[in-house]
Amino acid sequence: MTLSTILTCLGIGIISGIVASLCGVGGGVIMVPAFVFFLAMPQKMAVATSLAIIIPTALMATTQNARNDLVNWKVAAITALSASILAYYGAGWLKSLSDQSLTRIFGTVLIIFGLKMLLQGKT
Repeated sequence: MTLSTILTCLGIGIISGIVASLCGVGGGVIMVPAFVFFLAMPQKMAVATSLAIIIPTALMATTQNARNDLVNWKVAAITALSASILAYYGAGWLKSLSDQSLTRIFGTVLIIFGLKMLLQGKT
């Protein structure tokens, strides 16, 4: 794994940890599109890798995806480290932001990645 890939995984973990804690969503909302666009990972592998990062709530799905050889374990390990650390701090930010701000952050993130997926046709 290259240094660039490791840094990308850490960045994806940082952003997904913050957004997950602020918006009350699983990190996959960020990780899956980011893995596809920034790591050129196939969509199925991006989903499987994201589930591997959220092992406590997705253990059964991860087991099945691993059997299908869809989990990129190196990406999962590096991204889980940064996401876990930043989720702790993001939870502290949650109470200082208004509901309106949180809604705008969440909507903006979804629109940006959704439009990118629609325009580039990645699936």
